Amino acid sequence: MNRNILYRIYSCVFVGICLVPSVLMPFLKSDTTTEKRKLSEVPEIKTEDGKLNFSFFSEFETYFSEHFAFRQKLVTMDGYVKSGLFGTSPDDDVITGKNGWLYYGETLNDFLNIETLSERGINNIKNNLEIINDYCNENNVKFIFTIAPNKNSVYPEFMPDRYIPADDTGNYERLAESFGENFPFCDMKEVILNTDSNIPLYHRKDTHWNNLGAYTGHIALMNMAGKESCPSGNWTILNDRKGDLAEMIYPAGKADDTQVYSDYEYKYRYSGRFRALDDMSIKTSCEGKTGNLLMFRDSYGEAILPFMAECFGTAEFSRIVPYRLDNIGGENADTLIIEIVERNLPDLQKYAPLMPAPVVKSLDIKNLTVCPDITINQRESGNYIHIFGELSDDFFTSDSAGIFVTVNGVTYKAFNAFEDDLLLRSGETSDNGFSLYIPAESGVNTENITVISINENGIAVSSQ
Repeated sequence: MNRNILYRIYSCVFVGICLVPSVLMPFLKSDTTTEKRKLSEVPEIKTEDGKLNFSFFSEFETYFSEHFAFRQKLVTMDGYVKSGLFGTSPDDDVITGKNGWLYYGETLNDFLNIETLSERGINNIKNNLEIINDYCNENNVKFIFTIAPNKNSVYPEFMPDRYIPADDTGNYERLAESFGENFPFCDMKEVILNTDSNIPLYHRKDTHWNNLGAYTGHIALMNMAGKESCPSGNWTILNDRKGDLAEMIYPAGKADDTQVYSDYEYKYRYSGRFRALDDMSIKTSCEGKTGNLLMFRDSYGEAILPFMAECFGTAEFSRIVPYRLDNIGGENADTLIIEIVERNLPDLQKYAPLMPAPVVKSLDIKNLTVCPDITINQRESGNYIHIFGELSDDFFTSDSAGIFVTVNGVTYKAFNAFEDDLLLRSGETSDNGFSLYIPAESGVNTENITVISINENGIAVSSQ
C-alpha cells in the first residue's frame, strides 16, 4: 500500500479519535456528582445588557474542558497513570503518597513547617480565644477549644520522601504551647497519636478522620466537658467510601476506601429542616439527656456530630462565620466547643465573633505615644455597632500587644482580627487588624473613637 495513503489513514484515525469527545459531548453528559464544585454553564454570546460578550471564547474553552464526553474516565486514567507510574498527582490540591494514601495539598506548608504564622499572629489567636473563654466564664458556659490535626500530621510516614519538614515548630505546636495550664484546650493531636488502634483513624483517600477517629476525639471532648461519652457499639469495616481526594483525581474510580461503622442505635433526632451533614446549621435533640451544646465546627465535625448529639439534650452544630456567641448562657447553650482543622488556624485572627466586647475599667499605661496611622470603620450589625480596622506597625511595640478601643468614655477590649472582606481586601492577611462589637445604643461616630495598643510592659501607642 502506498505510504502516503497510510499516512492519510493514520491522520484521519487520529483526528477522528480526537473529535470523539467533542462530537459525543451533547449525548454523554459529565457526571457532576463526582465534582466538588459547580461546573460552568454554556456561555452566552451577549451579556445581560445586550452587548457582545468578549469573554465568550475563554468561557467556552472552560465550559468545554469541564463537559467533554468521557471526561471523568479520561481524568481518572490520567490520575492512575501519573500516581502509579510517576508518584505524582494531576491536581495541585492532591498529594499522592505511599501505599495509595492521598493528602490535601493545602496542608503541605504545615507539614513542611514553612510560611508559618508570625509570633504576633500566634499571640493574636491566643488573645482572641482567651476573650471567648473569659466571656464563657462570665456566662457560666463550659468552653472547649480543639484543633483537628491534618492527616499528614498524624500519618507522616505515607507522605512522599521528597517532602522533608524544616527543623522548625509548626503553628499547631506553637499555639498549643502558648496556652496556660488552665486554658480549656483539648490537644486532639496528642489524643490521636496516643491512641492504640490497629485501624487507621483517618481515611486513606480522604482529607478527614474516619468514624473511629471522630469517636476517639469525641471521648476526649466529653472527658473535658465532664460528661459521659456515647457508647461505641461494635465496629465494622467496609470498603465502601470514595474519598474527597480520590474524587478529585479518580472521578470515575470505584469506592475502595475504608469506613468504620458502629452498630450503636442512636436516639437523637434532628430538629427543624435537615438536608445533609454539611448544612450550615444543624440542630438536634436527644430525649433523656441534659445540657445544651453549641459547637462551631468545619468538615471534620460531620463524623463527630452523631456522637456529640447523642450526649446533650439539645445541640446546635454550626459552620457559620463569624461565630455567633451573643446567645450563649442562661437557657441557651451551657457548653461551647470550637473545632477547627489545623490548616485553617490562621483564620482565627480573622472575623471577630459576634458578641459584646468586654468592658475594661482601666488601662495600665506607663508610657504613651501618639500615632495617627490607622484605619477605622464602623457599620451597623443587628443590635451592635461593628468597629473594625487596621493599625500600622508603629502601634506594636511587642508581639503580644493588646488592642483597646474607647468609645464615648467607655473602653473595650478588641479582638486582634483582620476583617479582610469588610475592608475590601478579600484574601489578604494582616497581623495588625482589630475588630469588636459594642451595643448599638452607644451612638458611635468615628470622631469619638480612640484605639490604643498596649504591650505587656505598659508601653502604649494611641490613635489620638
